[in-house]
Amino acid sequence: MPNLSDLKNRISSVKSTRKITKAMQMVAAAKLRRAQEAAEAGRPYAERFNTVMGQLAASVGSSDGAPKLLAGTGADQTHMLVVMTAERGLCGGFNGNIAKLARAAAQKLIAEGKTVKILTVGKKGRETLKRDLEKHFIGHVDLSDVKRIGYADAAGIAQDVLARFDGAEFDVAKIFYSKFQSVISQTPTEQQIIPAAFDAPEDAAAASTIYDYEPSEEGILADLLPRAVATQIFSALLENGASEQGARMSAMDNATRNAGEMIDKLTIEYNRTRQAVITNELIEIISGAEAL
Repeated sequence: MPNLSDLKNRISSVKSTRKITKAMQMVAAAKLRRAQEAAEAGRPYAERFNTVMGQLAASVGSSDGAPKLLAGTGADQTHMLVVMTAERGLCGGFNGNIAKLARAAAQKLIAEGKTVKILTVGKKGRETLKRDLEKHFIGHVDLSDVKRIGYADAAGIAQDVLARFDGAEFDVAKIFYSKFQSVISQTPTEQQIIPAAFDAPEDAAAASTIYDYEPSEEGILADLLPRAVATQIFSALLENGASEQGARMSAMDNATRNAGEMIDKLTIEYNRTRQAVITNELIEIISGAEAL
């Protein structure tokens, strides 16, 4: 049975931990509002951009003049996986779920005889994948000094990816991130960005609208496709930011609750131990008095 001093120290330690987790929960809640607003504000632009690009891509199809970013290299041997996670932990399964999805995709490709190259964004995903897939790493993007994600950050990652594609380092590129649903729900997502893949327009009227493009559809696609890659990466970073803060807020809330329950249990144990000590002391005093 632990003595009173040990129990008192443990209660004090858990209370200090609860203060920290509660503070982190409040900070995550404040950051979540901004991150969620940024992610939701970026969705309409990304969706409309995707619609326009989808129409252009469907029109050009697999013609000889189709840009390389749309048509691809004609091969499917080398795959580049861009795994985007957080720079910090203490956010539940956020980082682990993205890394798990990326690991499964990489192992499947390797089993099929494909060449896999991994570019990591955020050190937590890199740490998680390092044990099994370190030999496939080709680069890392450190965003630890970035306070608020901007388009310039996504453009820098896109330029790196596009430069590698122009250098014939890979045939297919995919990004892995977590799509924000709610505070308690974030969905690990895999999305192909090269060759460009666009969803069909959901709006039938928009899909049937005929546009005239100048100078040509192929020329416009060649100009917009690099921007499309940067836009997709930027949207993924925004979704990741909101997902990270939502996961951290939920994890810290659970940790605070668990700390409270532990304090209650330790307090009960402390009171019982203290009562037992007092009872033993009274018995010793009474026994000593009777012996006189």
